[in-house]
Amino acid sequence: MQLSRNVIALTSHVHRMQLPREVIVGKGTLSQLVPVCKKLGFSKSAFVVTGVNTYRIVGHKTIDLLEDSGISANHLIVSSSKMAEVNSVRERIVELNPQVVLGVGGGTKIDVAKLSAAQQYLPFISVPTTASHDGIASPLASIKGSEKPYSIMAQAPMAIIADTSIIIKASHRYSASGCGDILAKFTAVQDWLLAHKAKNEYYGEYAASLALMSAKLVSRNADLIKPENEEGLRVLMEALISCGVAMSIAGSSRPSSGSEHLFSHALHSIASGHALHGEVVGVGTIMMAYLHNMNWERIKSKLEKVGAPTTAEELEVGSQDIVDALLKARTIRPERYTILDEKKLTHRSAKTLAKKTGVI
Repeated sequence: MQLSRNVIALTSHVHRMQLPREVIVGKGTLSQLVPVCKKLGFSKSAFVVTGVNTYRIVGHKTIDLLEDSGISANHLIVSSSKMAEVNSVRERIVELNPQVVLGVGGGTKIDVAKLSAAQQYLPFISVPTTASHDGIASPLASIKGSEKPYSIMAQAPMAIIADTSIIIKASHRYSASGCGDILAKFTAVQDWLLAHKAKNEYYGEYAASLALMSAKLVSRNADLIKPENEEGLRVLMEALISCGVAMSIAGSSRPSSGSEHLFSHALHSIASGHALHGEVVGVGTIMMAYLHNMNWERIKSKLEKVGAPTTAEELEVGSQDIVDALLKARTIRPERYTILDEKKLTHRSAKTLAKKTGVI
C-alpha cells in the first residue's frame, strides 16, 4: 500500500521531456543535413521555411542538397514571425503533407517553422543562420500578433544543424544579442527559485543547473566572443543549444526566462524599435540582477565586452520607455512569480533602478 502511494505521488509531478535526437555544431555541418534526415526516416519529402536573405545565403543550397539526394523539397519564404505567416506555412504543409519541416534562417524563420509544424504534428529540424537567441533549440516560439505577448509552447527540434561557417558571416550584433539571452539565465534561474520558495512552484534543479552552466560558460569566455572568432561562436552556439535543452527538460521556459524577459516583452510593446530580443533581455538582466542583489556590474561588463547594448540610448529607446516597461513588466504574465512581484516597483523606484544601473 505504501508503494502505491509513492507511485501516485511521483506520477502527479510527471511532465514530458522532448529533446533533440541529433545536434551537429561546427564548420561545414550543413553537408550532414541529408544523412541526418535519412537517419531519422525522412527520405521522401521536406518543406523548407526560410527568408529572402537566408534563401540567398543558404536556403537554396539546403533545397538543392535535399533534391539532389532524392528528397522532394518545397519551400516558402516568410518575412516576419506574425501569426499570418504561421497560418500561410501551415496551409502549405496541409497541402503538401511533407515528412518533415525545416526552419532555415534566424529566429523568425525558425519560430514560424517550429510552430506551424507543431500544429500539424510534424517533426521539425532547426538550421540556424544566426546565434541571436536560444529559440534555435527550444520548444518555444515567439510569435507576434498571438494572444500572448510572450513565447508559446510549440515543440523542440528533432535535429539541429548549426554550420558555424555560415553563422559566422552574419553581423556580430546577432551573436552579441545571443550573449544577452544567455546571461539572462542568471536572473531567470533566481526568479524560478524564488517562485519555488514563495509559491511552491515546481523547480527542476538539473534544468536550472544546465541553464546556469551555459551562462557561466559564456561569461567566462566573453573575450572570445568577437567578430569572426570561430571558437567564441562555437561556445555561444553550444550554450544556446544547452539552454534550449534546459527548457525541454523543465517543460517550460522557466530556466531561461524570468523578470528580464518580462521587461523585454513590455519594452517591445511600448517602443517598437529595432533592438533585438537578446539585446533588450541583456539590459533587463542588468536591472533584475540589481533587484536580486546579484553582481549586476559583472553582468554589465560582460555585455559590454561582447559588444551588446547596456543603456537605453544603445537600445534606441527613451528613458521614459525604460521606466514604463519596468512598471508594465509584472503584468505581462501575472501567473509567473518573479522578483518584480517582491519589489513592486513604483515610478520613482523604477527610475532610480534604471539610473543606478546606468541604463538611463
